[in-house]
This record gives sequence, C-alpha cells and structure tokens, in this order.
Amino acid sequence: MDILQMKHIKKSFGDKTVLQDINLSVKEGEVVSIIGPSGSGKSTLLRCATFLEKIDEGNISYVGEEVVGSSETRKAVYPHKKQLRQFIMNFGLVFQNFNLFPHFNVIKNVTDAPIHIQKRDKEEVYREARGLLKKVGLEEKEKAYPCQLSGGQQQRVAIARALALHPKILYFDEPTSALDPEITSEILRVMKQLASENMTMVVVTHEIEFAGAVSDRVIFMDEGMVQEEGTPQEVLTNPKNERTKAFLRKLQV
Repeated sequence: MDILQMKHIKKSFGDKTVLQDINLSVKEGEVVSIIGPSGSGKSTLLRCATFLEKIDEGNISYVGEEVVGSSETRKAVYPHKKQLRQFIMNFGLVFQNFNLFPHFNVIKNVTDAPIHIQKRDKEEVYREARGLLKKVGLEEKEKAYPCQLSGGQQQRVAIARALALHPKILYFDEPTSALDPEITSEILRVMKQLASENMTMVVVTHEIEFAGAVSDRVIFMDEGMVQEEGTPQEVLTNPKNERTKAFLRKLQV
C-alpha cells in the first residue's frame, strides 16, 4: 500500500521554478533516500509533502485518500485547515535544526503534541515517551532542557517527538547536516534501527553510505527534477545518468 503519492508536482518561488513535474510514491515499510546537490529541490519537495509549502500544481494523497487535488485550471486545491490537520497526523518530520521548544524540558517536548493535539491519555503518552527516550538512548535526560543537550542529543529528542505521534511515515530533512561528524553516527544508528523495524521513511540526506546501506530506493534530484531513481545498487554503484555520475564523483574527491 502506498502511504504517500505525489503526482506531477510543480512549485515555483516567483520566477524561479523549484520543482518540475515530480512524481513520488512511497510504500508502507519502504525507506526512500533523496540525494542531490544543494538547490536541487530536495528539501522543498519534503516541505510540500508535509504542507509547509503549497504546491502550484499536482496531487498529493496519503494512504489512498487525496489531500490536494487540481482545479480545472490545474491549480492545486487544498482542503480547509481542520481537514488538513487530520492528514498531518499521518506523518512526523525531523528537521535539520531540531526545532525543539526551548522552554519545554525533554519529556514535555515529546508528550505535548500527543496530549494536546491528538487528545490521548496523559499517562499512556508519558509511558510511551519514556520508552521512546530509552530507544534513542536519552532515558536519563527527560528533565533536561534543550540548551543543556548536545546537538546530537537534541536531534534524538526530535526523533522521539516525531515517533510519539504514531506517524505512518517519517520524514527527515538533512538530519545530520548541523552536526559534527562524530555525533552524526549516533543519529544514523537510531535511523538504521527504525529502518530495521520497517518504519516508513523518506530521508533527504548527503550521507551516501547511509543511503546505500538502509534505503530500498534512492532518488537523485537535480534542477528540480528526478534525474535517476532505483535501488541503491542501481543509483549509487551503477548510475546511468551523467549528472548522477558527476555528483557522486564530486563526493569521492
């Protein structure tokens, strides 16, 4: 079953076209990595999938239900906010800059949305949250505030917070780009664990080794288009597209 379907997505900022006729589908339990140079449209695609940006044209569906359709003029049509909020519950999003609430301690960062937005039982949410903090290796930090944590610890809290919403799909936007190399490994370890548990994930990343080890499918984007798509073996080891080859060569220098 497809958790996400995006068809013929187009997005511009003023005169600059950022996404050109993008098609993306993600099946339940699949890990899809999106790679490509800066400015290729990777993060914008994720922001469109999570409704942080509005597409100009195209269709977006979650779990077989269309969220964003097209008008007769092909312009994208969004539902009203209340209906959109229901679809937002399908996914979690982990940003490159953590985006934790600085005035909440760790446990409140993780539990706030399930309690106040999903209206779930407080005791159950706290019990689950402590389990998630243990999963990401931060069970002793529940009373700490973000300013008392390292970047890697903050990012692991952000992952726990996203998982606390019981998402059907988890998006990562360059989750290690703001971190030192030695801290990056702890984030990738958590993500590899999630992949082994069949968590559906879309990962925008520059960690090519991670993409190769964990992904079911790799997408290479450049100039707002999908230039190549396939298994890690096909895209990373035996790319056919010249732009993909040039991009990977630069990373090896």
